[in-house]
Amino acid sequence: MIIYPAIDLKEGQCVRLVQGKVENKTVYSSDPAAMARSFQEQGAQWLHIVDLDGAFQGQSGNRDAIARIAAQIAIPFQVGGGLRRLEDVENILAIGASRVIIGTRAVTSPEFMEDLLLRFGAEKIILGLDAREGMVAIEGWVEKSSLPVLDFARQMHQLGVETAVYTDVARDGLLQGPNLEAIQQMAELSGLKIIASGGVSSIDNIKRLKEMEVLGVSGAIIGKALYDGKLALQDALKTAKGDL
Repeated sequence: MIIYPAIDLKEGQCVRLVQGKVENKTVYSSDPAAMARSFQEQGAQWLHIVDLDGAFQGQSGNRDAIARIAAQIAIPFQVGGGLRRLEDVENILAIGASRVIIGTRAVTSPEFMEDLLLRFGAEKIILGLDAREGMVAIEGWVEKSSLPVLDFARQMHQLGVETAVYTDVARDGLLQGPNLEAIQQMAELSGLKIIASGGVSSIDNIKRLKEMEVLGVSGAIIGKALYDGKLALQDALKTAKGDL
């Protein structure tokens, strides 16, 4: 199982939000590239980058920051947030991202997702599966759709999606642990490989997720717990490997 340290970008800074709300913002660094380099030096195999300005506004405001991160690291990284046009996806891949995460546009335009899969392949295009009370959340988690999240996951799997970042919005940034029951259900029933996100904050959380690896849980994204010192990245990496 892979641990993905998270770097959330807003106005070029590394921040964390609570439950995706802008008013609940904490700035952790004005140098996201240095933060990315630090995660790499601590042993991270991948990074998870979110363009929050893109997620909320529908267009990237952090492309330069992402380019600086790409120039500073040698490990692969994935990017999500506001990628709603073909040129957005092309630009982020050209900067150096190994794969991109498509959320809102996959909901509003499944044919767009299908086109991306045909152009770039399922190894480069993954689904951002954001849930609020069992329904798909879109537009930077601001809006809750009337689409059941499991139904949507199955629809995307039928289109050819192989991997999804699954986030329970209600758990994000609260350090209360992930929604393990929902993650297990998604891994068992969707057909997708699941990267768990939202609330992962302890060694026990990681151990529980690792137990689901056989079901299809392939990774876990960790943000606030790392920044607040609640969880050491090296311990998280060891646990994910089964060494702790």
